[in-house]
Amino acid sequence: MNIETEGLKTMAMDSYLQKEFGISKEIMDIVSEAERSASDSFARAEEIAFINQAKVMKAFSDNMIGEAHFVSTSGYGYNDTGREAIDRVYAQVFGCEDALVRHNIISGTHAISTALFGVLRPGDTLVAVTGKPYDTLEEVIGIRGERCDGSLRDFGVAYRQVDLLGGTEVDFDGIRSAIDDTVKAVLLQRSKGYAWRDTFSVAKLNEIIDFVHNIREDIICIVDNCYGEFVETEEPRGDLLVGSLIKNPGGGLAQTGGYIAGKARCVELASYRLTSVGIGKECGASLGQNKPMLQGLFMAPHVVAQAVKSACLCSAVFEALGFAVCPGANDARGDIITSVKFGKADFVIAFCQGIQKGAPVDSFVEPQPWDMPGYADQVIMAAGAFVQGASIELSADAPIKPPYIAYMQGGLTYESAKIGLMTAAQKVYEIIKSK
Repeated sequence: MNIETEGLKTMAMDSYLQKEFGISKEIMDIVSEAERSASDSFARAEEIAFINQAKVMKAFSDNMIGEAHFVSTSGYGYNDTGREAIDRVYAQVFGCEDALVRHNIISGTHAISTALFGVLRPGDTLVAVTGKPYDTLEEVIGIRGERCDGSLRDFGVAYRQVDLLGGTEVDFDGIRSAIDDTVKAVLLQRSKGYAWRDTFSVAKLNEIIDFVHNIREDIICIVDNCYGEFVETEEPRGDLLVGSLIKNPGGGLAQTGGYIAGKARCVELASYRLTSVGIGKECGASLGQNKPMLQGLFMAPHVVAQAVKSACLCSAVFEALGFAVCPGANDARGDIITSVKFGKADFVIAFCQGIQKGAPVDSFVEPQPWDMPGYADQVIMAAGAFVQGASIELSADAPIKPPYIAYMQGGLTYESAKIGLMTAAQKVYEIIKSK
C-alpha cells in the first residue's frame, strides 16, 4: 500500500469517527500525536506480554491441560480435575507453592477478606504497611462505620496502619515501629486505590516483604495484587497473593471469580474460610467455569498489554489537554490504571460519561454519581462491559470529592479502548471550549 492510499484510508476513518462518534478533528489530532509520543511504552508492553505468554504456555504444557479439564461438575464437585489443574497452573505462573482459584470468590475484596480471615485469629494484629487500604476493605477490617458486625475488629483482631511518607514513599522506620509480638500479618496494596501516587513496582513490594521478614520471618505478607498481574514480567513473592478474575488474570473471558496463591499452608487456611474446616479445596463444583477461566488466563498477557497501551494513551491524551496524569505516558507502570486529576466535578462526570459512550455494552447509558455500597463518598462508574464490573474491560470510576481524580483502566483491545478514550476526550474538550 502506498502513502497516498494510506492517507485516503486515514481520511476516511477520520470522517467516519466524526460522523458516527462525534469526534472533532482537534481530538483526532491530539490522539494521533499521543500515539506517537507513547510508542516506546507500547513496545515495552508488547515485550512484557511475550515473556508472560511464554510463562503461561509453559504452565499449561507442564500441567498437561486437555479437553478433560473443561468438563463441568455439579453438587459437591468431588474429583474435579479441571478445578485442581487450574490451581496448579496459577501456582506455577505466579511462582507460588499452591493456589485457590474459584468462581465463587465474587470479587477482589472477597478474596482479600477470605485470606485475612483465614490466617488471622483473635488477639492477632494486622498492619497495613502501604497506607490506607482500598475503600471496600475498611468495613472488612472494622475501621469505618459505627457497627463492625463480622469485621476483623469484631473478632478481636487489632489493626495498625503505616501511612506513606508524603503520600508516596514507604515508611520503613514506621513499619519497624508498628511490628510487635502480636503482629501476625501485614497487608500490602500493589495498586494505588483512590490515591494520587505511582503504583508500587514488584521490586518495591519485594523490598517491603524482605524488610518485614527480616524483622520476623513468621509474619504473613498478604499482597492485594489487583490490577497488577502480568503488567511486569514477575509477580510479588508474598506469602499470599490475592486478586480478582474479572480483572487482569481472567483475560476478559472469566465470568466471575478470584484467586488466592502463595505458601501452601496459608492457602490451606484461606480455603477453610472459603468452604469449611476439613473440606477446604477438596470440594466445589465448577459449574462449567473451568474453560473460560483457563482460556481467560491464556489470553491474559495479551489482554493486559492492550490495557497497558490504552492506559499510556490516556495519559498522553489528557496531559495534552492540560490535566495532570499519573503515571505519565512513558513512565514505568505497575498496574493498568491511569489517574487524571481534573480539579472539578463536571470534568470527572463528563470523562466517565464519555468512556461509557465509547463502550460496546450499555453505550446508551449515562452514568451518574451515586451512593455505592462499600464506599464512603459518592462514586461515578463507567463500565460498559460484557462481564458486569469487569475492570479489565474499559472502565473508569471516581469518587466525587476534591481534587476530583478519575481512574481509568482496562481495554480488551487497544482499538476499542482508543475509541472510548476519544469519546471521553471529546466530552471534556467541549467543556473546556465552553469556558
